[in-house]
Amino acid sequence: MRSVDEQLERVLAAAVGPAPVRVAIADAHGLRSAESVSVSRPLPGFDQAAIDGYAVRSVDLVGASEAAPVSLPVVGEIPAGSRQPLRLQPGQAVRVVAGAPLPTLADAVLPSDHTDSGSARIAVHRAVPSAVFVRRIGEDVQPGDVAVNRDEIIGTAQVAMLAAAGRGQVLVHPRPRVSVLAVGDELVDVSRGAGAGQVPDVCTHAIAAAAREAGAAVSRLRLVRADVREVRSALEDMLPFSEILVVCGAVAGRPGAELRSAFDGIGEIDDTRVAMHPGSSQGFGVVGRDAVPTFLFPSHPATALLLFEVLARPLVRLGLGLEDPHRRVLQARLTSPVVSRKGRRGYVRGRLLREQGSGDYLLQPLGTSGTHLLTSLAEANGLLIVPDDVEDLTVDEQVSVAFLSNRR
Repeated sequence: MRSVDEQLERVLAAAVGPAPVRVAIADAHGLRSAESVSVSRPLPGFDQAAIDGYAVRSVDLVGASEAAPVSLPVVGEIPAGSRQPLRLQPGQAVRVVAGAPLPTLADAVLPSDHTDSGSARIAVHRAVPSAVFVRRIGEDVQPGDVAVNRDEIIGTAQVAMLAAAGRGQVLVHPRPRVSVLAVGDELVDVSRGAGAGQVPDVCTHAIAAAAREAGAAVSRLRLVRADVREVRSALEDMLPFSEILVVCGAVAGRPGAELRSAFDGIGEIDDTRVAMHPGSSQGFGVVGRDAVPTFLFPSHPATALLLFEVLARPLVRLGLGLEDPHRRVLQARLTSPVVSRKGRRGYVRGRLLREQGSGDYLLQPLGTSGTHLLTSLAEANGLLIVPDDVEDLTVDEQVSVAFLSNRR
């Protein structure tokens, strides 16, 4: 029996990274940049008004007050987007709106509420210092500033910088494509009512959702009968569009052997059992001309989701370029006892809570009596990791918990 760490090492060693592609910056958020981009022009590209008001020379307003207002003629108006140059003479004001270019010699913008808001002439009741309410050229971005570094994850700020650099597209490492195939004569599409002996196909939809949550692009979902030729045909159809392939179906015994025979000639699935509970029966290999990492998970949705979380999700995260593809692990105190299988690493879904007084994390185990139950999975925001050599965990014992995404 192989350890979880050994299995995970084999999985991550088989990572296949998709070739970089150029995408619109609106679609680049969360992806890893495949190029470095520097800004070649300043932002703003000219001195501009930061508010609506009047462009003035601050020196002309010295001494202005309610008792002794300064009177200035308004000699024009500059709208946002204006390309007509205007020169401000001493003792004049020009009406401007936010974003409008400042006239030459103006060094401040006077708010309307500092004046009587006149149109031809204004009475200024309060002076303003130089540079107030003015956005200077290059104030936000200077030429040579880095918009995004190669291998950097593109976040909100990087998208803004790329836009400032005038780049509508950027070269990125795309999301790994995950395809999901469910195999079984008993399976029917969820849109159809399940008859006697039939089971709605939960696995493909559950795994697809987990893949998207991990950051992957779900390429294809397929549901096929447990027929070697049909499975082989589906595999050959899906492999060219996949960086990761997940097959849910029979794993052990004769049905599992028949399913694995569909891979003959295009790859080999190693079905060595893994020392974990649940999910010890599983398979993994590289398949097809492009050596696509391929998982064989049992058809129980909750177990398949657990296996995806432990083994396939890190592969997706690695494909996105993250240095640490694993979940954050917290230390928490148990609120109820847990029994595990000695010799296997145990995984128990749980609800992470915070103790009000101490701030310590608490873990309330869920679904310990039924590892296949989807209801407990839906309530969980943590995954208790029980060491291989531990059989019993007691109340208040410190345990390691992988923090799952909070969906609330």
